[in-house]
Formats: sequence, C-alpha cells, structure tokens
Amino acid sequence: MSFTSYLSYFLAGYTGLIVVFYMLSAVVPKAAFVARALAAYICLIICAIYGASASIVLRILGREQIAQWTTARAFKYVMALTTGITFVVEDPNKYLETVRPAVFIGNHQTELDVLMLGCMFPKYCSVTAKKNLKNIPFLGWFMSLSGTVFIDRKSSKNARDAMSGAAEEIQRRRQSVYMFPEGTRSYSKEPGLLPFKKGAFHLAVQAGVPIVPVVAANYSHILHIKSLVFNGGRIPVKVLDPIPTTGLTAEDVDELTRSTRELMLQEIMSLTQKARNQPVAVPVSSENGVIKSSGRDTSRS
Repeated sequence: MSFTSYLSYFLAGYTGLIVVFYMLSAVVPKAAFVARALAAYICLIICAIYGASASIVLRILGREQIAQWTTARAFKYVMALTTGITFVVEDPNKYLETVRPAVFIGNHQTELDVLMLGCMFPKYCSVTAKKNLKNIPFLGWFMSLSGTVFIDRKSSKNARDAMSGAAEEIQRRRQSVYMFPEGTRSYSKEPGLLPFKKGAFHLAVQAGVPIVPVVAANYSHILHIKSLVFNGGRIPVKVLDPIPTTGLTAEDVDELTRSTRELMLQEIMSLTQKARNQPVAVPVSSENGVIKSSGRDTSRS
C-alpha cells in the first residue's frame, strides 16, 4: 500500500472521528471540546505544511516577507470551516494595511490566539523568536524562510540589548513584527492583562517605529480549557491608534509600557462588555503592570 493510500485512510478516519464527536455533542456538550480540539490540530498541521511550501516558493520569488501572512490567512479560513470560530477585526483606519514598519502588540489569552493572528496578521510582518530556534529542523527552517525576526537573548543582559539586532533588521527590511508583551498566556476567565515585559517597547524605541496595539475581547465563553469549553462563535478584535516613538529613549520605556498597557486594558474591558452584552468587573491591581528587566526571557512571541 502506497504512502498516499495510508494518508487518505488516515485523513478519512480522522475526519470521521471529528464528525462523530460533533454529533455526540448534541447529547454530551463536552464532546464539542474534543471535536474542535481535533479539528484545530489537524488544521494547524495542514497549514504548517502549506506554510513551509509557500515559504520556499515565495523565497525564490523574493516575496518571503508575505509568507507568514499567507499562512495565517489559510489558517483563518480552514478554522472557520472546521470549528465555526473566527475573529472579527475592527480596523476602520486600515492601520494593518498602511502602518509599516511597526511593532504590533496584543493580549495573549490561549492557544487560540494563533487563530487571532490568522485573522488580523498584516502583510510584511513576522513574529519574533529566540535566535537559538533558528537551527531547529523544520520549525527553524520555516522561520528563516518566512522572514522571522530573531532576537539574541542568550548573549544579552537585558531587554534593551536583546532588541538591538532586531531593531536594525526592522529598519533595513521595513519588516513589522508582532509580539505579546505579557510574555505568556493568561488563560483568564475574566478580561484582564498580565504585567507587561518591556522588550517590545525597547524594540519600537530603538527602531524608531510606532507601536500598534491590537486587542481581543476575553473569549473564555468560546475557549476555556480548564472547563472543557470550546464553542463556535465570533470574537471581536480592535486595532488601536498607532503610538509614535519618535524622539523617545530608553528612559521613556517604563512610562510607555505602563500607559500602553492601561490603554489596552480599557479597550479589552469595553470590547468584552460589548461581546457579552453585560457589564464586566474592572480588575484591581496595586502595581503598575510592568515587569522589571532581567537577563532572561525579556519578551516572547
């Protein structure tokens, strides 16, 4: 039996399993979690293969800067088809199309944020990654081929040093980047933000490019892993006005980080209230929401 036959049988069986769990969810609601999880994983694998192939072709054509955009859009459409989930992007001023280069930042909730990127990811933009990932087979190759901006954190003492090389690359290639300043997923059931790391803000200041916040409403009613909730639905996302960094220095980064976080938190509360059509509690914090610099893990995408 050929490889193609094995692959066909596997895909048919996998698809059948997803359908069975979707049907079962009419009786056992938790089965929908399994169905959408299985669908999401196969979508991710298919789009990763597509992305690697597209990156090779686009690299040959000299268009590798749109490789991550085309892969993101593919994921958007297959996820909408197989899970019924999509992010609805509100960008009336078309900042995603017109602001370049820039440092785009967003709130980080769960693994589903990959789909959020799929729905809003602009052209000529890439994620950031640790430089040591560059040598990992397949993943590193795809990142290199698709124009990922690598950050050398291992030899850097703080966020400012780690971003210097990346800032030069952004300026040289006019390549935007997307980063999650929280540094990790919050998995929060209620709207809020974890404290921000300063790497993205140091990068924007050093490169002299604007920061463009992109906020998504809290979507725990769509996906909440601890509760085994995974529903279909539409999640609102809003692109906020660019925040200029021209003339700013490293001394301004703390205040820039704090004020941007506060702006994003207000918009998240408003979006979530609109999505749920009910008031939401305002989170209380005694800190300024900024993590002090250290020699490790200064930012994470």
